[in-house]
Amino acid sequence: MTITNPYKPLWPEANVTKLDYIRYLLLVSSPLLTYAKDRLLTVIRYPHGIHDKHFYQKNAPEYSPLWIQTSLWENTRYVLCNDQATLIWMANKAALEWHVSFHLAQDEIPTELVFDLDPSTDDFSVVIETAMLLKELLDELHLPSTVKTSGASGLQIYVPIELGYSFEQTREVGQFVASYLVNKHPKLITIERLIKNRGTKLYIDFLQHWRGKTLPAPYSTRAREHATVSTPLSWNEVPHIHPTHFTVHSVPDRLQAQGDLFAAVSSPSHRASLDAILSFLQRK
Repeated sequence: MTITNPYKPLWPEANVTKLDYIRYLLLVSSPLLTYAKDRLLTVIRYPHGIHDKHFYQKNAPEYSPLWIQTSLWENTRYVLCNDQATLIWMANKAALEWHVSFHLAQDEIPTELVFDLDPSTDDFSVVIETAMLLKELLDELHLPSTVKTSGASGLQIYVPIELGYSFEQTREVGQFVASYLVNKHPKLITIERLIKNRGTKLYIDFLQHWRGKTLPAPYSTRAREHATVSTPLSWNEVPHIHPTHFTVHSVPDRLQAQGDLFAAVSSPSHRASLDAILSFLQRK
């Protein structure tokens, strides 16, 4: 495979060229692919770097090599992010963000329950406080959770669940958990969808978790000035971090030192049951 324009600056402020980016992807490819494998892939392409025009791409390009694996879902032929070669081919086309579905291509069964914490201001302490409150509640509900940065301004919390629930059922649980937190902390958290009505409150998004919708894959880069990465964390780290700490430059060494902190989601040894919560909600 020929890499075109290898020294093109993709993240100029962070001094990351296309070649640097491809090296990064090779270093994190194993844990990234472990989660992303067989999921519907949407990429965001920035042909001339993060400060120029960009576009979302769901359909596999007509000029895709024959070895690129794809899957047809709702009249769109999605690329499946299943191997290093696919990563590198798409990176050479300046795919700088990798967003994947909450289910595999061959079915519509959610593999996790997911909450996206989206702040309304630049004050990241609000995100940290909400994440820790959410973890406390999930612990009380016996739902083991894993957290990662979005790579942008928020955090995302994943709960690996038993396979077989519908998205309607996971949304019911997600709404229950989010609404409970809002009722307990109304000055801090909201589930108001309209940005103009949120004020300074943090939006806890349970609606994004749905068939065909996406979030950034773990270890996906984001088109932000610092070349930030959606990075799995330990819960002990959460009170002390900021998303800008985790970049193309720092994450490979972190991964080598700490291992894949997203493994409990990508390759779970235990999946949580939602039966007790759903039964409780049906009785209400």
